[in-house]
Amino acid sequence: MTDEEVLQEFRASQALLEGHFLLSSGRHSAQYLQCARVLMNPERADRLARALAQKLPREIRSDIEVVVSPAMGGIIIGQEMGRVLNKDAIFLERPTGTFELRRGFALEPGTKVLMVEDVVTTGLSSREAIEAVAREGGEVIAEVSLVDRSAGEADLGVPFFPLIALSVPSYADSEVPADLAAIPITKPGSRK
Repeated sequence: MTDEEVLQEFRASQALLEGHFLLSSGRHSAQYLQCARVLMNPERADRLARALAQKLPREIRSDIEVVVSPAMGGIIIGQEMGRVLNKDAIFLERPTGTFELRRGFALEPGTKVLMVEDVVTTGLSSREAIEAVAREGGEVIAEVSLVDRSAGEADLGVPFFPLIALSVPSYADSEVPADLAAIPITKPGSRK
């Protein structure tokens, strides 16, 4: 899948949003890719997961034992990746602010894990999820995501294979341009 084909999937599902968004990283952006919308159609989710799986080198694909994704954003694409790779897919949650496995999910010591995210902006969430997998006994051998918003800057500590890399500026609270600051803030995932 080319970058333009991936973006077309986002446009077709009205998942490429414009406005003033407060990202989960705490940074501000004028654009947001709502992966939940692009993944709501099973055929589209399948196409994107298959394209994402093709980004993985064969030697990494053959070592994967389980797919892990962080809740909320990574759950759908994580499940799709598990299906495409024919591996179990589980997810991490943050009930008290720190990622952990719940719902009876567990990893055997040394389990080789593929981490699956929807969007990587700063990489902080991914690094926290990778640390959680290590605490649970697993070893993340690579990460994939639908979108890399970091412009290639995110260092996850493992090989990283995004479906598409976008250079979409984001700003700290003190750096928000006046024209963006004039637009009411929307927190993605909120009702606004």
